[in-house]
Amino acid sequence: MSIYLVALITLAILQISVLWTTIYLHRGLTHKGLELHPALALLAHLHVAVFLGIAPREWVAVHRKHHHFSDQEGDPHSPRIYGLWQVLFGNVFYYGREAANKATVEKYTPDYKPDIIDKARILHSGLIWGSITFVAMFGWKVGLAAFAFHAVAYILLNSAINSVCHIVGYRNFNNLATNLQVLALFTGGEGLHNNHHEYPTSARFAVLRSEVDPAWPLIWMLERFRLARINRVALAKA
Repeated sequence: MSIYLVALITLAILQISVLWTTIYLHRGLTHKGLELHPALALLAHLHVAVFLGIAPREWVAVHRKHHHFSDQEGDPHSPRIYGLWQVLFGNVFYYGREAANKATVEKYTPDYKPDIIDKARILHSGLIWGSITFVAMFGWKVGLAAFAFHAVAYILLNSAINSVCHIVGYRNFNNLATNLQVLALFTGGEGLHNNHHEYPTSARFAVLRSEVDPAWPLIWMLERFRLARINRVALAKA
């Protein structure tokens, strides 16, 4: 297989990972800004379990705790507490520590309803299934290299939201999170973090006409095809 095709497929999987993170894990499960059709939600869960090694209930719990204590003592990964560089390069460890805290998971996700993937448990095995899938597609050497790129790029993109987007950027609202439009383009709109902290339950992160939320057109289209239901949208500012 051509290395260019490998790169294209890997980048496509990375962007799918980013989109499912923001649409399924973040805007949907965590904040209830939208609801996915059960079949589509199951597909999203399968992707984040296989390619990211994420258990949705743990992700939801950690993020809800982040909002509860945003940039205060108790925030699982605040750069204002732990430092910008520590969270940028160590966010995966801060996340892992909180995700393993059963008290956090139980406290912040009483509404979570396990699906068949949760009940099967076998797919929630870290990054094992993702590495196997990449190797099956591309062979040992190329597959492991592509998987490593996917994992590192995904981790750094998410770390940038939790670190840089609480220190650097512009603010439309009076909270300590910031907006970085450039980062939003690569993270499905997550870089519009100041907007999100002001309206956490909004299914759309852009509030200015000049802002671009790449996940929003997809969410809009999913609703038109009855694959999603949008519950709340923040009003756009002039």
